[in-house]
Formats: sequence, C-alpha cells, structure tokens
Amino acid sequence: MVSVGSKALPSRATRTHNLTNVNSMGEHEYESYNQGSSSKKGMRRKPKKGSAGFHSDDSNKTVASVQDSRTFEHENYSADQGSRIRKQVDPETSKYFSEIANLFESDEVEFEERLLICGNALEETKGKEFEIATDYILSHTLETILQGCDADHLCGFLQSCAKDFPSIAMDRSGSHVAEAALKSLAAHLQDEEVRPLVEETLTVICKVIGANSVDVMCNCHGSHVLRSLLCLCKGVQPQNSGYYFSKSTTVLAERLNLKEIPSKKDDGTNFQSGFPDLLKLLVSEMLKHARKWIKTLQVDQFSSLVFQTTLRVLAGNDEEVLHVIPILLGCKDKNIDEGNFIETKVAPEILNLLNETEFSHLMEVVLEVSPEVLFNELFTKVFKNSLLDLSSYPCGNFVVQALISHTSSQPLLELIWEELGPNMEDLFKMGRPGVVAALIAASERLHVNEHKCCQVLAGTVCSVDESPKWIVPRLLFLDSYFASEDRSNWSWQSGAKMNVMGSLILQAIFRFKSEYIQPFITSIISMEATHVLEAVRDTKGSHVIEAFLTSGASGKHKFRLVKKLQTHFGEVALSSSGAFTIEKCFTACNLSLRETIVSELAAVGNELSRTKQGYYLLRRLDVEGYAASPDHWRSKQASKESTYKDFYATFGSSNTKSTKNDGFLADNSNTKSNPKNVKEMRKEIDQSLTSAAPFLSMHGMNKNPKDAKKKHKRNAQDGAEDDNSSKKKKKSKKEKNESGHDDKKTSKKRHRDGNISEASPKKLKA
Repeated sequence: MVSVGSKALPSRATRTHNLTNVNSMGEHEYESYNQGSSSKKGMRRKPKKGSAGFHSDDSNKTVASVQDSRTFEHENYSADQGSRIRKQVDPETSKYFSEIANLFESDEVEFEERLLICGNALEETKGKEFEIATDYILSHTLETILQGCDADHLCGFLQSCAKDFPSIAMDRSGSHVAEAALKSLAAHLQDEEVRPLVEETLTVICKVIGANSVDVMCNCHGSHVLRSLLCLCKGVQPQNSGYYFSKSTTVLAERLNLKEIPSKKDDGTNFQSGFPDLLKLLVSEMLKHARKWIKTLQVDQFSSLVFQTTLRVLAGNDEEVLHVIPILLGCKDKNIDEGNFIETKVAPEILNLLNETEFSHLMEVVLEVSPEVLFNELFTKVFKNSLLDLSSYPCGNFVVQALISHTSSQPLLELIWEELGPNMEDLFKMGRPGVVAALIAASERLHVNEHKCCQVLAGTVCSVDESPKWIVPRLLFLDSYFASEDRSNWSWQSGAKMNVMGSLILQAIFRFKSEYIQPFITSIISMEATHVLEAVRDTKGSHVIEAFLTSGASGKHKFRLVKKLQTHFGEVALSSSGAFTIEKCFTACNLSLRETIVSELAAVGNELSRTKQGYYLLRRLDVEGYAASPDHWRSKQASKESTYKDFYATFGSSNTKSTKNDGFLADNSNTKSNPKNVKEMRKEIDQSLTSAAPFLSMHGMNKNPKDAKKKHKRNAQDGAEDDNSSKKKKKSKKEKNESGHDDKKTSKKRHRDGNISEASPKKLKA
C-alpha cells in the first residue's frame, strides 16, 4: 500500500447525498430527459418552470405504455452483469482512499503532487475497480482521482476494468465514476500526443458496451453513460452536450420561428476531433444486439433516450441515418432501398405507436434528422390523411407539431394545410393549440397560404357578425374562451392568467405582412386602455404588445396603442418585464410621445435604477440627460431621427423608406425587407449620436453603476459639442456613403454591436 503522507490528516467531511429509497432511480433520474417521462409509468414530459417547453398544453396527461420497462425480460439474453454481487472493499483500501479524500479536501496539494497521488491511487485499484467504483463512499473519491490523473493512468484504469465497465455503468454509484472517466478522456483529447492511447482505450470500451448494449440502454444509470459515450465518440465537448441529451428549452422557440432551427448537417462549431469509425462501430453493435428486441426497446423509456442521442450524433451523415432510422422503426435491412425505406406493412404499426410516450419522443427526433427523401416517404406512408386524428392523441399531437416544423418544402406544407388548416377550430376545441401555432409559424416561414391562414384564425375566434375587436382578447385568454358555454357573450377576464399558446400564436401572426393581419391590428388598437395596461403587466401579454410594436403595422396604429399607456409608463417600467416593453414603445412613437415616456420615467428614476433592467433602460433612453436639459435632449433625438431618415433614403429599399403621411420611425417596413440590415444601421447611429451604452449591453453590465453615472454626466456636458460636430459632418458622411466609401471606424462599430439585438432576450414562461 502506498502511503499518502506522513502528517496527520483532518477527518473527511460526510458527503451529502440522498440515501432514501435505495431502489429508486438514483442521481441520474434528473437526466431521465426533460423531453421524456419523469416517472416509469409513461407520464408525458412537463416543461421546467419558466422554460418554453412545447408540451405545455398536454403535460399532465398520462399514457399507458405497451410494456413497462421494469418488466422487460431478455429471453435467452445474458444479463449477468445486472445481477452481479459486489464484494466488500478491504479495510486497508478503504482507509487509504479516505486519507486521499481528506488530503484533497484540505486544498494543500500542489498540481504535481496531486498527479502523483492520483496515479498511485489508480495503481492500487487494479483488480478491485468494480468494488471501489460501486462503493457509495469510495466512488466519490475515485471520481476525483479520475478527474485529476494523467492520461496514461486514466487509460490504464479503463482498460483494466473494461470487462466490468457495463456493470459499473449500470450501478447507481458506478455510473458517476464511468461518466467522470469519460469526461476526463474528453479533456485529455486536447493533447494530440495522447490521442492514439485514448482511441485504443475507447475501442475496448465501445466493444464491451456494444456487446452488452441492450442491458445498458435499458438501465436508468447505464442509459446516461451510453449517451455520454456516443457524444464522446462524436467529438461533442461535454459543455455542449445538452442538445444531445435534451432539447426541451429550445424546441418551442425553434418550432415557432423564435429561434433559428439548426441545420441537419452540423457545422462542427461545437465539436472537437471525434472518432467516426468508433462511433460507427458502437452504433453498429448496438443495432445488431437491439434488432431482436426492437419492438420492446421502442417503448422503453431509457432505450428511447439512447436512440434519440444516437440519431442526433449521426445527424448530417445521411448514409448512416438512412440505415439506422428504418431499423429503429421496425423495418428490415433488405427493404432499405432507395424509395422504399419504410415497409408498407410497418406503417400502420408506426402510426399506432405514436400515442406511446417514449416512441413519440423518438419519432420527433426521427423527423428532425431525416434527410428529405426519408422525410417525404414518412409523410406519404405514415402521416398522410391521418394528421387530424393524430393531433387528437395526447402524445401524437407533438409528433404532428414536429412534422410541421421540420417541413421544408412548400408542396408538402400545402398537403398538411389541406388536412389541418380548415380544422383550426376543432384543434382548439380538442386542446391542441400547439398544432395551430406550428401550422401558423410554418405558413409564415415558407410563405404558404399566409393570407388564408390569418383569415381562418380570425374566423375561428370571431364570427362574421361580431366586431373584430374581440380577436386578440380571445386569443390572449384562449383556454377561457373555448371553455365558455356561451362564447358569444364572452368578456375580458380581468385578473386571469393569459394563455401561453395564445400569446405565441399572436406573436407569430404579427410577423406576417400587414395587409394580411388587418383584423388583428384593428383588434389590438381597439382594446380598452385598462385592458392594454393589464396585458402589459402580464409577461405573456407584454410579448404580444411588443410583437405588434415591431410588426409591419403603420406608425399611426402603433401610436394609438402606445398612447393608451400614457400616465402609466413609469409603472410599467417598474414591472418585471416592463423595461423591454417601454423600450419598444419608445422606438415606435414620435418625438412628442417619446418625451412623455422619458418624463414619466424620470419621475420614478430612483426606484427604476434599483430594478434589474431599469438602470439600463434609463441609460438607453437618456432619462438623466432629459432631466438635466430637456432642450438638449430634444435636439439629440431630432438629430437621430434626421440621420435615420438619411440612412433609410440612402440604403433602404423602397419598402423601408418613410412616407410623407407617416412620421414614425418604427414604421419603416410593411414587408419583410431585410430588417436585420436596418437594425444594424440604427444601432450604428445610436452608438454615434448618444453617449448612452446600448440597452442591456454586456460591457455596460460589467461597470460600476456609480462610475457609469459619473461618466454619463461628463458625456452630457460634451453632448452639445457632439451634436454640432455631427451636424457639420452629416453632409460629408452622406456623400461618402452614397459614393460607396467604407469608413473603417463605422465598420468597427458595426462589428462590435453585431450581437446587441440578441442580448438578454426575455424568456417565455411555459
């Protein structure tokens, strides 16, 4: 036994850990996948509080599984690893590891000494790796050792315990040791010199895991380790592995065009050099052993998660994906020919399985990564003429949402629209607003039936005989409206919570061209002032107001809505999400109303500066400058407006140029004409003509607020000089811009501010 040290060591602090319910799923239960069931009985996934989970409208519904994974039996399949009995660790080894734990917790060990201790400790584990890794206390110390040792000792440990690695991975304590070892391997890959050794070690691990893959993937702990191994072979860095395990926090934003849907072909940005041959070997071994049990594995909670990760790490490799997906769906190899990936007799079975929780999750990922040829075949053989019935399923409706969101061709969306578009009211009555939201977002994204889509939605919540003023309120309180027995006499629900999906649908609607959404514009500007104020106070309602203020509606319409908040701007800004809404109001209105906003904010400036976003709103709108000199503030705003108009006249398309009848800066587009470039130009002007830092700027957040305020006062004194110089240079700048001159300073500012529009977006609460 190697001695740790001669000096007395403090007693080891007891690690906190939940020891209740030894037969529970253990610490890896947290990774039973946000998109998956949190219980073993097939509970549909629930989005985390505050996240934008797409399954919010059906999250409380349960579905009976075809076969509970706990009763899964491998008929003729060796499962001796799962029942292996762990021997007691000898007292001498336990004492040795306890001394190491005490020494590491004292933080008195230098890096070189730590490497030596870790190496010696791993030498002592030979022949006892399984016992130590699965010991509740010693496993914590072994994790620390594996994370701090060099590559030679790490690979030596893994190769030594390779035959026991599946058993370690399936143990509640050993699984953490296995993952710590894999993460440490990933860290060592940054050193190219040890890459051959790491590859050799991973080859051994992949072979033994592949041979026992059915046991491992069906185990709640082993499933997580196997997914980590797949990511390591792909080259996914541990800090970027979240997408490959779960995607619930972003899937809603992507499906509603609030976030760009990632390409099926990865760009390699989040990858280090992986092991494609090993990945292919591991997947091949998994499929070889899983083929016999595929019908059971399709509906098993933990194996479904492994299959989902497998598809995501293979995304972009069309050849592999086209081979793997048919097998996972129950098709035979001999029928996997071009144009015939899905067997005709298997299609009805797939359709029936879509109401199974685990299989529906798997099918969502299948649709996400499928190449176009397979995607089209799935639609033709499985989904066509069944979409409305499938939308009524508690789980199947999410698959329909995924199908709509990942559709990339206009003809295919036309076919989907024919089945679902005229049935929006039925979908709402069934409690499936997510399907409607996905259909609206896809129509806007692919420009299919845009006008018809808006007309059908408006007609769904407001009959021809009724005033269109009720359209927006009824969508804001979507569940309340459709639950009402007398919908014709429905009224505004003061004090009630607004509907998440209704809010998201309205946000999607306000991205359409203004000529398509006139009934919605009429409705929102017809809302009573008290209702507008109540909507702004609600997070979901405030998103709708902001979407309208940034839409292609005319400036006069936006002015009418903003005017209803007059005398309440300060109150709104003090609310949790109000700072964002006020900033949009400020941008959307004319100079007179802007001054009203700033004057009301100045009255609550002290309170506002103490809120999370208020201080930066004060800087963004230069409220302090207005309080010091209103005339000077007005001249700066007028100068900015003049410069905006010059830029639009020079660079904007015919759709972005202001008209004589419209004096509002926000009304710069009635169509979607390259808004990103316009935003960049506006930010460039803001940076040039005001000393205030951009709203929610990261460099501003790192500064001391008191120092920033002092600097702001100094900038305010120099403001007049800035304005005079900007007026003198404006003409020459315009001439340079018209002649195509590319100013270096302007270019640098544009590059620096390129990501400001994405800073601190508000999170939608599901």
